[in-house]
Amino acid sequence: MKISQEIEKKLTGQWFAFLQEKIVEEFQNLEIEFSKKKKNKISYFKKKFWEKKDPKDGGGQYYILRNGQIFDKVGVNHSTVEGMFQQNYKSNIPGAKKNQTYWASGVSVVAHMKNPKIPAVHFNTRFVVTSKKWFGGGMDVTPSLKDLNEKKLVHKNLKLVCNNNKKSYKNYKKWCDNYFLIKHRGETRGIGGIFFDYLNKDWEKNFKFVRDVGISFIDITKMLIQKKRFLKWTKKQKQNQLVKRGKYVEFNLLYDRGTKFGLNTGGNIDAIFMSLPPDAKWK
Repeated sequence: MKISQEIEKKLTGQWFAFLQEKIVEEFQNLEIEFSKKKKNKISYFKKKFWEKKDPKDGGGQYYILRNGQIFDKVGVNHSTVEGMFQQNYKSNIPGAKKNQTYWASGVSVVAHMKNPKIPAVHFNTRFVVTSKKWFGGGMDVTPSLKDLNEKKLVHKNLKLVCNNNKKSYKNYKKWCDNYFLIKHRGETRGIGGIFFDYLNKDWEKNFKFVRDVGISFIDITKMLIQKKRFLKWTKKQKQNQLVKRGKYVEFNLLYDRGTKFGLNTGGNIDAIFMSLPPDAKWK
């Protein structure tokens, strides 16, 4: 039975809100468990709400945890917003030339780890409605130290979630590599992952895929953390991580489409820039 677009919007918005809470719960538990084992002070997520200038156009909430024993900084953002695209921005969005109005909901996560042997992780999924409608998102992993087995683990699990949903892992992996390219340096941001956009042909199947990607992100991140959280690291390895973070900043400010979307649709500045690391260095 075909469901209405309004129900599709409601269901996706509810899923993203649930997923945000689930990610925060899982990450907080990791932080509490590890801090207790190390007998250190426990850091907790802080929650903030925001609204667009006109409250009827929606808003969101974001959680940020800083200075933890697992996470140097991690932000988990969820928003559901609507409105009209700016005249000079609508050409970037499918379906916006005919109708400048939009509705969008999504969840995004960026985690920068304290231990430089644990990679930074990024994830987002979204549902956008203009005169067209589609799902997009993905996840990618950014280590500061090479680990071939870790790379295999990430891609094995992402390939599995794609195969289980009859999606092209090969195409989504390539899309991710091309998207997360720091063009002025001629290098990829990390070891990649999957990236997809404009999924619009079968709403129910695509919604299931988006949900599976969200759960897979939690599982993969927990595996990455649990494998390396007790490993010792050096000052030099931390310096390498900070330099990598500098490049992360460059990508997000120059190329990231999510950043540009938020800034061009009246999003909350703190929520948009939650992806930036707490510290970074440049060579």
